[in-house]
Amino acid sequence: MGKIDEKKKQKQKRLLDSAFKLFTTKGFQNTSISDIARKASMAKGTFYLYFKDKYVIRDHLISIQADNLFKDAEQALLQTDITDFTDQIIFILNYIVDEFSKNKVLLTFISKNLSWGVFKDALTHPSTEDELNFQTIYQQMIAQTPDEFENPEVMLFMIIELVGGCCPNVMLSNEPVSIEEFKPLLYQAVRSIIEGQKKKK
Repeated sequence: MGKIDEKKKQKQKRLLDSAFKLFTTKGFQNTSISDIARKASMAKGTFYLYFKDKYVIRDHLISIQADNLFKDAEQALLQTDITDFTDQIIFILNYIVDEFSKNKVLLTFISKNLSWGVFKDALTHPSTEDELNFQTIYQQMIAQTPDEFENPEVMLFMIIELVGGCCPNVMLSNEPVSIEEFKPLLYQAVRSIIEGQKKKK
């Protein structure tokens, strides 16, 4: 990477870091592009060289955070001897739920702005060129199990919608039960989704 490309990358990172700090302290609606540029010590016009608007930088941030979570979960999974596909999915979900439980700021930011389109972007685009994206990792997990599934992408969509729709409220308000009480029920539902997607032999 040349010096010019490196400088561009550093500026983009400064904008992303500044936006994340502002979105998680002031809130997305209360943060302007001028605020982001000012915090990054740049002119407002520089922002538009990297991002179309603040919605794009927000989605980019969610994509990065989601990608990092899945990558960390996958690395943790590699340290175990879990080989069953369903157990692997439960392990990854449990890792992510635990990380969100420890980082309520990140949980609040993602849960308020997450959409399947943004999440899918995180799954399909690696952080760097030499990294696998999570969708490739997921497909490898599918390929390694003896089971066949009707529609693996729909199955993943249903699981993410279930977890993303239920967990933030439980973790933030402990309603209707604590997250530790909720986990067994959640994972039972995930197992049912996976079982329901298996092709009949």
